[in-house]
Amino acid sequence: TKGSTVAPSQGQPTHIISLEWPCVVLSPAQAIVVYTDKEVHGAVGSQVTLHCSFWSSEWVSDDISFTWRYQPEGGRDAISIFHYAKGQPYIDEVGTFKERIQWVGDPLWKDGSIVIHNLDYSDNGTFTCDVKNPPDIVGKTSQVTLYVFEKVPTRYGVVLGAVIGGVLGGVLLLLLLFYLIRYCWLRRQAALQRRLSAMEKGKLHKSVKDSSKRGRQTPVLYAMLDHSRSTKAASEKKTKGLGESRKDKK
Repeated sequence: TKGSTVAPSQGQPTHIISLEWPCVVLSPAQAIVVYTDKEVHGAVGSQVTLHCSFWSSEWVSDDISFTWRYQPEGGRDAISIFHYAKGQPYIDEVGTFKERIQWVGDPLWKDGSIVIHNLDYSDNGTFTCDVKNPPDIVGKTSQVTLYVFEKVPTRYGVVLGAVIGGVLGGVLLLLLLFYLIRYCWLRRQAALQRRLSAMEKGKLHKSVKDSSKRGRQTPVLYAMLDHSRSTKAASEKKTKGLGESRKDKK
């Protein structure tokens, strides 16, 4: 009882004793979350992987279990085709999948995937993955739809991705070509600049050399002129002396 009242005796004051019990609120366990692809495509005679993973607030338990169910296209009832429990896979011995299912999951990696071999048109339908990881057992299943074709069609997303990839690749190639041409042009300009600088330095050196040579030749020319003048004066003087001596003889 939440509280109790004691009846007073005659002539005694009334005392009320109330007993309050503490209120304990238990938080609900977090639900397990299961993930699968929305749809998968396969070709007749090939194989397809049905991926299943999960998230749980608990560590992976030794009692973890995976269950796969299959509902044919247009059918109402789903049948169990695969079960994993106590570390062992179990393929249900009913239906058309009993010899075509392969367990490829790993509970430690939170993976409950299976592979279906030798696909047929009759395999079209919805596959449901259910995971229990005690004490986390409350959650919603996840479904993936299988479509079997004679030849797997190219999906729009794949085509769009290929187109975008091709455009980006072309743009990157053009940018690379542009930078390569620019690099070669800059390198050639630098080489021409070095050649022009070398030529200018050579011309400057030559002009300095010529000017120094002309500076050295000037005194020599003056010396030669003085020498020629002195030689001419001496010859004139000698000629004049000879003329005078001839006159004296006469």
